[in-house]
Parts: sequence; structure tokens; C-alpha cells
Amino acid sequence: MVAAAVLGLMASAMPANAQVGTGPWTAENPSFNVQERGCGNVDGLDFELTCSTGSGDQRAERRYVTYTGGTRQFEGSFRITSMAGTRISLKQTFRDAPTAGPYFMLAVERGGRLYAVHGGDTLGSGATVGTSVRVNTVHQVGSTHKVYINGSLKQTVSSSSGSYYDKFGAYRTASGAGPVKVTWSGIKFWRK
Repeated sequence: MVAAAVLGLMASAMPANAQVGTGPWTAENPSFNVQERGCGNVDGLDFELTCSTGSGDQRAERRYVTYTGGTRQFEGSFRITSMAGTRISLKQTFRDAPTAGPYFMLAVERGGRLYAVHGGDTLGSGATVGTSVRVNTVHQVGSTHKVYINGSLKQTVSSSSGSYYDKFGAYRTASGAGPVKVTWSGIKFWRK
């Protein structure tokens, strides 16, 4: 019993192992705000856009606190439970400063194609209703931003210095429309 307690303490003192990228990683638990706009609804880790409008700000998201410098990793899995719409952003890395605006947006089209909104690169397929998909982003501020889908590296782009934050949920892109329902799970964050 004492040995089990000692092993438990040793395990909790060890650095957290992330799913992708080289470590060592330190787990963190950043705070967030819920954003509901237009026809967006958030219930825990369930995110829904109830309308089919192709205009206005339609979002149901978690927006995490801003980070500056270092390397940050996000991990989460999403499962679309219904999707009559298309071109819905699921995960974003957003720039906060020096100029605020979207830096990376992972979106899904009806039919399951995953793509980067800026540039249009296909990052995966098979993100259909009922299928679980794991997403990792590894952001080395001032160097690179990498996107992994189900553990496979799908995109590497350069990153400038500045301040950024993570968002996930369901967000209508400029060319998209709902309705959509998506459930996220296994949300984890690390830094190094």
C-alpha cells in the first residue's frame, strides 16, 4: 500500500506526456470564457448552431486565455452529432496582439473534409457525423504552428511573435452556414 502511494506521487511529479511533438511537456489548465452569438448555444462541451443563415456572427465556442511566447499544445477530440450545414470552424488559434485576428482556423465541410480556412489546404477527411476526430495544435510562438489530425502531422506554417489564444466549438465561417451540433472531449493543454 505504501509502495502504491509512493508510485502515485512519483507519477504525479513527472512531466505530462502529450500525444504529439517532442517534450518534455508540462500540463496546464488555462481558464476560458464561453462565447455564444447569434444562434449559437453552448452546454458544457456540446456546441450548436441552430440556424441556417449564411450571414451574421454565429458562434458557440470556448475562448481560452491569451499566451505569449514559448511552445503550447492543445489537444481535443470532436464528434459531429448532426450537420445539415457546411463550412463550420471547429478549432482556432487566434492572434491577440500586435494585430488581432484569426491566425489558424480548422473547418469542416458537409461530407467530412477538414481544411484550413486560410489557404484552403485539405488537412483530412472522414470527419462525418458520429466519427470522433482528434486534433492537436503545437504552436511555437515566433517559429511554427503545426496541426495534427488523429496523431498525423497535416500542416506546418510559420508563426510570428506576439500573443495568441485557443478557441474551439462551432463557428460559422464567412462561406458557411449551420445548423450543426458538435461535442468535444479530452481537452488538454501543455506548455514547454
